[in-house]
Amino acid sequence: MCGEARCSLFPACSVSVIDALDMEAMTNTVKGWQENPVKFARSHGVSLSPEASEKGIHILIVEGFLIYNYKPLLDVYDKCFYISIPYEECKKRRSTRTYTVPDPPGLFDGHVWPMYLKHRKEMESKSNRIEYLDGMTSKEDMYNRVFESVQNSLLNNS
Repeated sequence: MCGEARCSLFPACSVSVIDALDMEAMTNTVKGWQENPVKFARSHGVSLSPEASEKGIHILIVEGFLIYNYKPLLDVYDKCFYISIPYEECKKRRSTRTYTVPDPPGLFDGHVWPMYLKHRKEMESKSNRIEYLDGMTSKEDMYNRVFESVQNSLLNNS
């Protein structure tokens, strides 16, 4: 198992640790969007739906497996969702992916899964606002659960 920013067993695995990411820049980007979502969207070439412009409802989705491990970023989220799957399913899905540089033998068991467990434990200790989704259910079921939760939040805040 490795936990360093650079791993001697798997040199390419540095992306699995938070030190490999510029979390401060990501936080500033999210805050920039929060300050003026319309201006932010236009400056990034994103078109807005007429409904969003009329109602002033703007939703930003921040995705990634380390997005709840950096407290300043965690503090700017209104809603938090985390999709989890069991070890066997995760290993199976990972093995079906095609990477430009293929995973070396033993990467999943020696690095990917141990880092997942480490970061998940850290994440769970930093927030009790995360809504967990069962990644074994259908995409439609997960979408409906997230949609309902976001819709309820919007209704409660209006």
